[in-house]
Amino acid sequence: MEKQIFEPAFSYKLIYIFRINDSNHLGKLKIGEATIHTNKNRNELDVNCEELNQAAKDRINDYTTTAGIRYELLHTEIAVTDNNKSFSDKNVHEVLLRSGYKRFYFDTERKQNEWFIVNLDVAKNAINAVKEDRLALNSNEKNYIPDPIILRPEQEEAVRKTIAQFNKSDSMLWNAKMRFGKTISALEIVKRKKFNKTIILTHRPVVNNSWYEDFEKIFIGSEYLYGSKIKGESLKKLLSSNKPFVYFASLQDLRGSKEVGGRYEKNELVFNTNWDFVVVDEAHEGTKTEKGETTLEGVIKIDNDYPIKILKLSGTAFNLLDDYDDDEIYTWDYIMEQEAKQNWYINHFGDSNPYEELPELKIYTYDLNKLLPGYEAVYDTAFNFREFFRVWTGDVQKDGTEMPQNAIVGQFVHEEDVKKFLDLICKKDENSNYPYSKVSYREYFRHSLWMIPGVKEAKALSKMLNDHPVFGSGQFNIINIAGAGDEEVSYKDAYDAVMNGIGSNPDETYSITLSCGKMTTGVTVKPWTAVFMLSGSYSTAASSYLQTIFRVQSPANIGGKMKEKCYVFDFAPDRSLKMIATATKLSIKVGNTSSRTILGKFLNFCPVISVTGSKMIPYNVELMMGQLKKAYAERVVSNGFDDRYIYNDNILKLDENALQKFKELEEIVGASKPTKKIEKIDIDTQGFTNEEYEQLQKIENKPRRDLTEEEKQRFEELKEKRKQANTAISILRAISIRIPLLIYGADIKDNEDITVDNLTEIVDDESWIEFMPKGVTKEKFKDFAQYYEQDIFVEAGRKIRRTAKYADTLSPTERVKEIANIFSSFRNPDKETVLTPWKTVNMHLGDTIGGYNFFDKRNENGEYTIVSIEEPRYITYGEVTQTILNNSQAKILEINSKSGLYPLYITYSLYRQKCLDTDSKKLTDELEQALWNEVIRDNIFVLCKTPMAKTITERTLRGYTDVKTNTKYDPNLLENIENNVEEYSKKINDSKYWKKEGDKMNFEAIVGNPPYQVSDGGAFASAKPLYNLFVKFGIKMNPHYISLIMPSRWMTGGKGLDEFRAKMISDKRLETLHDYFDARECFSNVEIKGGICYFLWDRNNDGPCKIYTHFDKSNIEKSNRYLRDSEEDDIFIRDNNQISVKNKINNFDFISNVSSRKPYGLCGDVFQDTEKYGLPNFYDVKENCKYSIVGLNDKNQRIIKYAPDGYPFPKRDMLDKYKLFVTRNYGNGTLGEIPSNIIVAEPNMACTETFIQI
Repeated sequence: MEKQIFEPAFSYKLIYIFRINDSNHLGKLKIGEATIHTNKNRNELDVNCEELNQAAKDRINDYTTTAGIRYELLHTEIAVTDNNKSFSDKNVHEVLLRSGYKRFYFDTERKQNEWFIVNLDVAKNAINAVKEDRLALNSNEKNYIPDPIILRPEQEEAVRKTIAQFNKSDSMLWNAKMRFGKTISALEIVKRKKFNKTIILTHRPVVNNSWYEDFEKIFIGSEYLYGSKIKGESLKKLLSSNKPFVYFASLQDLRGSKEVGGRYEKNELVFNTNWDFVVVDEAHEGTKTEKGETTLEGVIKIDNDYPIKILKLSGTAFNLLDDYDDDEIYTWDYIMEQEAKQNWYINHFGDSNPYEELPELKIYTYDLNKLLPGYEAVYDTAFNFREFFRVWTGDVQKDGTEMPQNAIVGQFVHEEDVKKFLDLICKKDENSNYPYSKVSYREYFRHSLWMIPGVKEAKALSKMLNDHPVFGSGQFNIINIAGAGDEEVSYKDAYDAVMNGIGSNPDETYSITLSCGKMTTGVTVKPWTAVFMLSGSYSTAASSYLQTIFRVQSPANIGGKMKEKCYVFDFAPDRSLKMIATATKLSIKVGNTSSRTILGKFLNFCPVISVTGSKMIPYNVELMMGQLKKAYAERVVSNGFDDRYIYNDNILKLDENALQKFKELEEIVGASKPTKKIEKIDIDTQGFTNEEYEQLQKIENKPRRDLTEEEKQRFEELKEKRKQANTAISILRAISIRIPLLIYGADIKDNEDITVDNLTEIVDDESWIEFMPKGVTKEKFKDFAQYYEQDIFVEAGRKIRRTAKYADTLSPTERVKEIANIFSSFRNPDKETVLTPWKTVNMHLGDTIGGYNFFDKRNENGEYTIVSIEEPRYITYGEVTQTILNNSQAKILEINSKSGLYPLYITYSLYRQKCLDTDSKKLTDELEQALWNEVIRDNIFVLCKTPMAKTITERTLRGYTDVKTNTKYDPNLLENIENNVEEYSKKINDSKYWKKEGDKMNFEAIVGNPPYQVSDGGAFASAKPLYNLFVKFGIKMNPHYISLIMPSRWMTGGKGLDEFRAKMISDKRLETLHDYFDARECFSNVEIKGGICYFLWDRNNDGPCKIYTHFDKSNIEKSNRYLRDSEEDDIFIRDNNQISVKNKINNFDFISNVSSRKPYGLCGDVFQDTEKYGLPNFYDVKENCKYSIVGLNDKNQRIIKYAPDGYPFPKRDMLDKYKLFVTRNYGNGTLGEIPSNIIVAEPNMACTETFIQI
């Protein structure tokens, strides 16, 4: 007999009847159902034949053997109607009930163990009635009242939990897979809570019918009304009825309303109604977008005091979980579903199984990298489907080369390899494990969905399939719903095409549906039994992957058989394993169960089998755990190492010695809060052992008064353990977030890994000091290396380097985007190490020198929003842009580069200009790369402070190639710029320094983001500014243009900035100035008090400056004026509107009444160490003291110290006068901001440098 690897997707059902011969069961029969696996057709399965009887006994024994029950099987019969439809035992039960026969429950409390008071002949007649499509045994149907809707246990739990949660909060999320019954359960909440005004919001108007059908089931005989624009009553009529109602609305329709920024006057009543209950169906689709959130807020915002409850429903709620606490989430997933299905008969003594119709899923993986080598994606080592299925476009820039003479547009580039793939999956071989290799397998997968990378690719594959000897033989109908041109076909047209292609008798036809995304959500095509994943990558979103594969799990009743199994064929094994690992995280989150347990359950209910040639290897938990760590590493990288999964369980085992070391580290780096996470994965939550976590959950769920003393003590111990771990992580964060940038720039061999242990060896000493927090030496780092998870650390490092290497395989435009994407995950460590975000680089240079910009300004709701765009836009400012970016001879310098993003922007713009100057027909991939290399070799020059900064910049510009760059590092860079600016500027301007021909470099421009400050040991916020020195150095270099970004604090002077401010406001060469009052518009995660600014300095400018004052996103003021309003002024008025105010008070000498940095010559830390400054000690009490001094203690808290008469204050001006003390660093520097806690200082009061005096 031929070996069968795959099992049939469809199987027959049978009806059995048995009795138990004891007094309790006298006169009662059990009528149940079972599945029979056979190759015979229905006509070969006679009533009570041996095969039917054995299948029935197998099922009955499942739930009777353990109870020791002896039964007598009386009848078996195939469950197929005369019109070739499968039916269930429930259909037989309903015939008996309609005919007046009674059922009997042995478990009356739970309505379980269902029998009927009936004889065998009547029971057999009921089976015949179902086969003949009769509702009762005869025409005299009894008055039959259908059973009320009885929720399944999981539905009941969801309803109960939600109602309980609504007593505590307003929101709930159901993360429940399809077929859970979300609509009927949500409506049950409406009924039990007696909500008067309920609105259902959905992205899919087509589900209106299913909501209406379930509404009628739940509210039969009640006063509730239903309405929508196309079914039921209008909202106006519902509101005037004074009856409770449910209203269905489309979110797409609501978005077009003027009420939420749309174009049309419509849906006013929806937005002006105070709803009691808002249900958002498929909430993962679009409600997290700005437009989606605006629309939802428009529905619920009418009256903030009005009690409104919100329930969000989703089958793949990955993007919503972080918004909810654990007790606000109810989850029902595939594992839970299949477990309930398996346990039903055991727990319910053979009663009708509501889960029976839900097929089991099986996943088979095939490694195409081994079968068809040469298509491995460098980025994630997965098979590159997009490259494999790539088609000729006829555009040499897109194709990367000239089309061969015999090729045509729309044809596969790798035509022969695609043919090989099709031949492979239907290769006839008795040992073959491919899905179309046997006639029987083609029966199992009669109707399948193939996911393809794009529209053009689907069109080419459709043609090839139709020409193929197996698929194009006339047996298979190839249905391309991806579209024939550049756009996909509409939803309705796609659905109609699929159903027409399958036909009205799907058990007699064969089809393959090609899609690149259409019909993967919110649609049911019952005949599909397999999905072929031939698109996407390792980075594919788990939500879209799971939605796609669960399409084939739709219940189906075809040809007298029920769908029992369905299949996924994934040709990128790593990707499929990652998706499973990600999916199981939800089960772990809900069940508080270990990852191994949940993975074991998943593999039991959804086997994952690796197929290699004739070998088939089922995946086990150990293999999956390895993949799970890879998923963790991805998350760690996405969060810039600002993630708890970079740490191991040692963080939960801190003894006194370890706690002391963390305390010492905290004194160096402080503690900080994590930024918002990219994705939430809860495995072995919080690092506790499974037993500890379960203990904690049980204790937390018990009322406090019910806890034993032992439980209270254990609870406090576990709480303290968790608190210590969180504190330790907050301290280590300052180190961890600096590591990704070091990994990115590390210069090591391809076959080497960066580990926790060798990191200190790979990074040179100068770079370590530059990039790590001050005081964190390599030796100190080694003390804390034990808390990092080595496997995840190594894999995260590989991920960063793989991504950077992958970028090298892309076109220059796509490479720039990928490098920017890498940097988007890196965190800003502190104010002294501000990494400029790619968006800010584009804002800065786009607003000052122009060029090709990857972002655009959009006006949304009156606010400017900076958004990423697919194709870079060109910005020109005439001569500025022409001189810097349209000039093939231009030389541009960045000083103190740390990331290389500024030269990356400049390089790209110069490269694009070179492309424009080249015949487009000759622009092959190779030539484009050569032009890029020319720019970084001839036009770009960079100064760095450390070797690591140099390699990071080189990595950004040239990747892992050996192309020559003009990147220098100088360990004395800051010292030279501060103390030796004259000589140093000559050195940098000397061509010999750069090994170039000629005498002087004559840089066209200097750009970048200089370091802002360095701690000077003063007050706790005290630091010495540095950026002014870089501006001074840039001017000394005398380029044509300078464009730098820096804090706006220079505008008010102070602390070494007075002279700089005077020069800046007097310098008429300042051509453009963008001044942001809120620095977060440029650096969202770094607080820079006083705001941020960037400018363009033009050597030849001698006129007013174009000033753009950014008060906030919706208020940008433009003016054209000199920074210095008059010769008498020595300040810059940031707000143009305040100039007139200034003129009115011009005669008032305010500045002379504001003190210098240290009004009394006292440094910020003088309270901690007076000897350091040669001063006597202060006192903690006022007794016998004349003077009071306000300052900060070592915890940055405001305190008052005291000093006796005659104390030697370094400065004594105003000591005996009334004055005001104002915190030197208050607020964010916004104009008009009112200082908090102003101290009215009496005579004999002094202050440290923490305050200024007025």
